[in-house]
Amino acid sequence: MTRISVKVDGDSFTDEVEPRMLLVHYLRERLGKVGTVVGCDTSNCGACTVHLDGVSVKSCNMLAVQADGHDVTTIEGIARNGQLHPVQQAFHDNHALQCGYCTPGMVMQSIDVLRANPNPSEEEIRVGLEGNLCRCTGYQNIVKAVRQAAGGTNLSPVGASQGSEQA
Repeated sequence: MTRISVKVDGDSFTDEVEPRMLLVHYLRERLGKVGTVVGCDTSNCGACTVHLDGVSVKSCNMLAVQADGHDVTTIEGIARNGQLHPVQQAFHDNHALQCGYCTPGMVMQSIDVLRANPNPSEEEIRVGLEGNLCRCTGYQNIVKAVRQAAGGTNLSPVGASQGSEQA
């Protein structure tokens, strides 16, 4: 077992984990962050996308021990004060989901795309999301949602909240 300390959605956690435990399993099984979805277990679909120190990563392709000392933001950690994150709201407004399975990873990747380029073209959005797969929507409404959320929106993860130690 290996001891890790990680901040997830603004809360601090210290745990003993198997060195081979994937971050996605740590988040879901240990911390109850079930919004982070296990899609393909091969890093192809992007459903498990979270932010590590503000940058999107596929949590099925990363060990929990690699997150030691870092900040992780999941889909559960992006809303503030009971309000949807602007990207979540844009997905809702534009009907950018159907079954919803890809949505957590798609939203997290969209936030990362908009952080890198606050006013992307349609092509730049599509390129930025190409590591995230959706079998339902045809991507049109997803692109519309990202375009709506673009431009001057505060896309920072929740981080102002004070964490609490949990073992």
